[in-house]
Amino acid sequence: MSTDTTQGAPGPTPGATHGGPPAPSGPGTWRVTRHGVRTVATLELRQRVRSTRWKIALLVWFVVVGAITALAWYAMATTAVVGVNGAPFGPAIFGLVVFFVLFLGLVVAPTLSATAINGDRSAGTLAILQVTLLSPAEIVLGKLLAAWVAALAFLVVSVPFLVVALAAGGTPVLAVVVCLAVLALLLAAVCAIGLGFSALTARSAGSAVLTYLAVAGLTVVSLLVFGLTLATVSAEEKEVRVWTVPSTYDWESEDVPACVWETQTHVVSHTERTWWLLAVNPFVVVADAAPRVEDAGDASTGLDVLGGIRQGVRALRAGPADEVDHCYPEQQTAGYVSPVAERDIDDSPVWPWGLAANLLLGGAGIVTAVRRLRIPQRTLARGTRVA
Repeated sequence: MSTDTTQGAPGPTPGATHGGPPAPSGPGTWRVTRHGVRTVATLELRQRVRSTRWKIALLVWFVVVGAITALAWYAMATTAVVGVNGAPFGPAIFGLVVFFVLFLGLVVAPTLSATAINGDRSAGTLAILQVTLLSPAEIVLGKLLAAWVAALAFLVVSVPFLVVALAAGGTPVLAVVVCLAVLALLLAAVCAIGLGFSALTARSAGSAVLTYLAVAGLTVVSLLVFGLTLATVSAEEKEVRVWTVPSTYDWESEDVPACVWETQTHVVSHTERTWWLLAVNPFVVVADAAPRVEDAGDASTGLDVLGGIRQGVRALRAGPADEVDHCYPEQQTAGYVSPVAERDIDDSPVWPWGLAANLLLGGAGIVTAVRRLRIPQRTLARGTRVA
């Protein structure tokens, strides 16, 4: 009489694989719920609000931005060039304040996120979040939201001083709205980059330094590399039509010389190959995104800081011109009409490309942070505290 020895034997454990441990049954890595993100963000923000240094930092920010705005107003109001042809100095104040706020934001934003993950890991509080039903994506996005909200608080404090520029005239109201929106997105990208480095490195100091290096690469190094690469795109000689004063003109004469053109061979710079190095710069992104100021005469050109950068970058994207105006400067008085025809260049905006590049770097930081918070984690940095 035979007996079925398999009867009553325990079956395979659900989720288990032959020859290996059972698969974890926790939440998915990329599962995102509003409740989970809000929970993490609330915990982070409560810690910041309870900190006295947070309130002091906001007060210092308000005082510093206010002082810069007042100094800019005084400098513009007492400068001799201001007021020529009735040009308002509002665009100059607005551009200076926007750039200063962006500069301070790029300094403060890394401190809000570059230690968010490795700091909690060192304190032993990150493991508590990881063993809950919160997914790695919810933890990262919650910390990102908290850091971004904290950065936006500094931005909100700066709004009154941006409105001050409107009182000086010449700046459209839409410029304030657009610049604030672009500034907010750039700060979000920097916070996301900081989270990525915070998850990659074990030490808070290391992640902060790497984040500041990334910000410096976007702001300073991009300008340096563009300038250094001019030699590599300036080796080509090209025939250019140059409008100039005739060589036979008697400079002792009181008659205004007439402009004539002649063909000259110039070494041109093909900046259309390297303009993108400037497009990723956050300052260029903000300047190019700002709406054009109201036309207030020829004198307004030198006062529109953002507009000057916008025109310069778009001209560099177009490359060298085939015709230039080198007529005698004294001839270029009021009412002077240049013989050079206006170039038909691409005047499409540059800022979407630069903003997309910054957001792409921020997205890479988020993906890196989520992958580093997955459980189980096969490899950890030496000296990393788990719980």
